Amino acid sequence: MVASLDALEAARLVERLARLVRMRALKGGLNPAQWEALRYLARANRFSRTPAAIAEYLASTRGTVSRTLASLEEKGYVARRADSEDGRSVNLALTRKAMDALKRDPLLTLAEDLEAGARGRMGDMAAGLKGALKAAIARNGTRAFDACFSCRHFRKDAHAGAAMPHHCGLLDAPLSDSDSRAICVEQEPMRA
Repeated sequence: MVASLDALEAARLVERLARLVRMRALKGGLNPAQWEALRYLARANRFSRTPAAIAEYLASTRGTVSRTLASLEEKGYVARRADSEDGRSVNLALTRKAMDALKRDPLLTLAEDLEAGARGRMGDMAAGLKGALKAAIARNGTRAFDACFSCRHFRKDAHAGAAMPHHCGLLDAPLSDSDSRAICVEQEPMRA
């Protein structure tokens, strides 16, 4: 399949916008990889806050992510904790400093620019980009990393009335409402 001129132009625009976000990111004291790791951790559920999951999501090597996380930890943005169920694994948490930094995330400016440029058609633009992402994920054989509530293993209100009312059938674990909206390394889209 050969892409249309409009599609090629859109791809160039996406690439240019991404570069401009990276340029702004450098002015904030964090490099683009560090921002990407913070963004991921802010969106990931408790099962997906590991160095390996970050490397997979960012399509990066574990070594590169390890250096990024070490730098973020040294700067006070990330805290490491031993996994309570598997002592060999590490879970990562954002610190208050990271949460404050994310309020000034350069990606927020891009979101505002996209909103202004879409002129009321943001839903259509987002749907188109989601479709493109889905195709790229399928072509590259990578994981979806979508929200738990859109996963085939998600069981809504399996524990109705409980503090964690939902359930993950794959991990056999209860999920809170906020967990259900977070992205997961194990996410498998529902079958159509």
